[in-house]
Amino acid sequence: MPLHIEKPIALVGLMGVGKTTVGRRLAKRLGRDFDDSDDAIEQASGRTVAGYFRDHGEADFRDGEFRVIKRLLEINPPIILATGGGAFIHPPTRKILQEHAVVIWLKGDLETLVERVSRNDKRPLLRGVDKHSKMRELMEARHPIYAQAHVKVKIARGPHLRTVNRVLRALKSHQEKSQEENAKQEKSHDTE
Repeated sequence: MPLHIEKPIALVGLMGVGKTTVGRRLAKRLGRDFDDSDDAIEQASGRTVAGYFRDHGEADFRDGEFRVIKRLLEINPPIILATGGGAFIHPPTRKILQEHAVVIWLKGDLETLVERVSRNDKRPLLRGVDKHSKMRELMEARHPIYAQAHVKVKIARGPHLRTVNRVLRALKSHQEKSQEENAKQEKSHDTE
């Protein structure tokens, strides 16, 4: 059965899981446009995410992020959207993502993520702190929330293409389960 998902597909997870890279490749495979909420925020605000955080604080950033993600979810045809690591943690943003997109949690192990996020210094939450400790703290706080995503995919070590393939298989499985649930609901309505 070919993959046919009418909603946007949103990737969530901690920094370093590969949301942007996987999202771009997934969009190419599915013939969809791709957007990254952090890039869209930077375009809309005229400043970097780190600068916005520094000058306005996290609460204002999350409010702006909500507005940007809401706008991106309304694009037609639906896109593949990579979100910032904290986007799904913000309750209003999580609610619109759950209602208007198929949300995929890309989950990585601590060592892989620490290695990836240590490659540069562009992540505001990791500036001036022990990256290993901070990533462990973020995992403990955020994983129970990310677990509310519609689909969970463990990232693959090695090329991102492996993770893209895992995402495609998980989406197909999600689609099949959704179709089965819809068929059961229709059948129960027919017998009433």
